[in-house]
Amino acid sequence: MQGLLFLIAILIFLAAAAIAFAGAARDSRISRLLSLACVVGASALLLLFALIVLVTGIPESIPAWQPFPGISVTFFIDRLAAFFLVLIGAVSACVAVYCTGYIEEMEGAGRRNILCGCTALFVFAMALVVASATTISFLLFWELMAAVSFLLVMYDYTGSETTRAGIFYFVMTQLSTLFVMLGIILLFFATGSFAIAPAHVTAGSLPLVTAAFLALFVGFSVKAGIIPFHKWLPYAHPASPSPVSALMSGVMLKVAVYGLIRFLVAVFTPDLWWGMVILIAGITSAVLGVIYAIKEDDIKGLLAYSSIENIGIIFVGIGLFVIFSCTGLPMLATISLLAALFHSLNHALFKSLLFLTSGSVVHATHTRDIEQMGGLASRMPVTSALFFVGAAAIAALPPLNGFASELLVYTAFFESVTVADPLIKILLFVCLALFALTSALSAACFVKAFGSIFLARPRSQESREAREAGRAMLAGPALLAIACVVLGVFSYQILAGFGYIFPIPDLLLVSVLLLVMGALTYIVLYVTASHAERTSETWGCGSLSLPASAEYTGHGFSEPIVTIFAPLYRTKKTVTKNYYDRHDCIVAGGTAEIRLVKFFEEYLYLPLARGANRAAGYVARMQNGCLDTYLLYVFLAVVAVIIFLGVTA
Repeated sequence: MQGLLFLIAILIFLAAAAIAFAGAARDSRISRLLSLACVVGASALLLLFALIVLVTGIPESIPAWQPFPGISVTFFIDRLAAFFLVLIGAVSACVAVYCTGYIEEMEGAGRRNILCGCTALFVFAMALVVASATTISFLLFWELMAAVSFLLVMYDYTGSETTRAGIFYFVMTQLSTLFVMLGIILLFFATGSFAIAPAHVTAGSLPLVTAAFLALFVGFSVKAGIIPFHKWLPYAHPASPSPVSALMSGVMLKVAVYGLIRFLVAVFTPDLWWGMVILIAGITSAVLGVIYAIKEDDIKGLLAYSSIENIGIIFVGIGLFVIFSCTGLPMLATISLLAALFHSLNHALFKSLLFLTSGSVVHATHTRDIEQMGGLASRMPVTSALFFVGAAAIAALPPLNGFASELLVYTAFFESVTVADPLIKILLFVCLALFALTSALSAACFVKAFGSIFLARPRSQESREAREAGRAMLAGPALLAIACVVLGVFSYQILAGFGYIFPIPDLLLVSVLLLVMGALTYIVLYVTASHAERTSETWGCGSLSLPASAEYTGHGFSEPIVTIFAPLYRTKKTVTKNYYDRHDCIVAGGTAEIRLVKFFEEYLYLPLARGANRAAGYVARMQNGCLDTYLLYVFLAVVAVIIFLGVTA
């Protein structure tokens, strides 16, 4: 029965894609709505199936197809897979509800149907990656996920920004697939099996297993956006439609997290240094991600860098899990793994919420520049309230879900004093300090985001004329906001219900206390305050009328932090002057420019791209179209084969 629910959900996703594609030629609105309704229904069925497996703990095995002996496409859903299917189903349903209103406001005629169809295929592929029981099916649906997500990014393919983002994303996603495939091949050579099952390591296969881990780690890190493989996120998210950004950041990044966790717990027997590598990569991404997010003025770029930070936090939990497992601390290992899993779910919820509400804001104001927004709380009150819930959750403010999962990470760090190795203690202490810095900077980042977008006065005509989003564009984010509150307030009860009782506070009690304190404070102020009314102007710094441009902007708010971290931003200042006289004494005019250097792009990606371009040029010279040259190549190849066979014989 459970397996039937899963298969029905998968078939409905395929039907949703077919319905949308069928109506593309005539730009059928009915086809779009029916397709999105199918996505909502299929996601609900997937969520129901996953919750049954998660609660009962009874795994489900579903054989699908075996084209050759030893090579099969098989599905196996245990509690770990079910957890990520819950994540996929919940977020996909909310995004599809949002899409029913958002997609009708988009340009592109029949392309909107293609967008709906690709969205259904995207969710279909992600669900089957998580459900795969063999590395063959894992790789097959991983590549389908990569291909469909590329098409979604390229929705507005006529724009130069989209073209650049698409090229960047295509290269990076294929690089991810290449490393994942390499890891799978190495695993096969080491174990002789394509099953995602414990690898029986011998002395001879140990180097292959280690190489397989490194290849898979790089492949999953590229897809997850771990620094220095992160640059596709700030390009792809701003260029993509907001529902696509919500699915990519909220769900697709977690599929990469699932891949790493699945291979660590079900295939490998990790070494201590593996955990240290994962931990260092995670804390580096968390710190640098939030530092780069603070200086962003593009709201979707800010959220993209924030995703890098939160994926870093998840990798910190995974790294701690491996370290504590290898040092004989199973309780701390369990806390760390649960922290990583819980934060994966929480980030999927509040980041999807933020991308959807920011999409409503961008649609209303026709800009992504937060410096051109302002004053939207009075014009879009429901959207601003929903965005506030997401901002408070991602800033880890109690009693929301972001606070609950980050508290588990802190608990693991604080309890790590029992680790015997002094070098590991030092590493954990440094990582704890950096993690605390990340939390503080994240709060500052979203104070800037919410204040610049929704508070003060409008700083553009579009912001003055903004209107509240439609009901469908509010319903999807509202469900996500409710989930953020519920998973935070009842986090202790949820964990206890699954048998995990840790020394963390009961946020339900904290919530009740906060409500009581707030109510008492209001009553006391209401009773004791003077109710006399007085009308007067507020202090305007000596000016009778201040323009909106004189307000405290997001750039001004973040300037002190940007100054502190100037060595990381590597700011370049360029000043050009024109003079009246030939002695360059009297300035006639000039220009000044302050530019933040894109460090990883300019010092890592572009040099590699130029090197690859030069290598391609050398290869192109060999393909000169001359028959004599090609005959020479054939002759040399035959000689090489003869020598090889002679040596091996």
